[in-house]
Amino acid sequence: MMKKIVWIVCAGLLTVLLNGCGTSAGENFENSSRLRVGMTKEQVKEIMGEPLQENFSKPDVWYYYIETRWHDGQNTIDECMPVVFKNNKLAGWGNAYYKQLKLVKKSYEKPEIEGLK
Repeated sequence: MMKKIVWIVCAGLLTVLLNGCGTSAGENFENSSRLRVGMTKEQVKEIMGEPLQENFSKPDVWYYYIETRWHDGQNTIDECMPVVFKNNKLAGWGNAYYKQLKLVKKSYEKPEIEGLK
């Protein structure tokens, strides 16, 4: 009987601890309303927690899980919100901001000319 009680208590504690490890999509969505342009990376982490992914080819883009579209247990990019930094300060967030940023960058890129590097 005592072993059963110990197992139940341990299972309950483990459940509480593991639930605290991850942030739900809803929490991230709500927390994103507290973001402000100009915040440091540390301030963003205080509000949002650790990013789901830091884009290593673009170190100033972090991704946070904000929406469940597929119930397959996998987090996909379309379920995430990009958070963009410039000079280690928050420049903007959200898919609309990120798409606009990519379009602006493309307009400044040099056109490729065959045979030239």
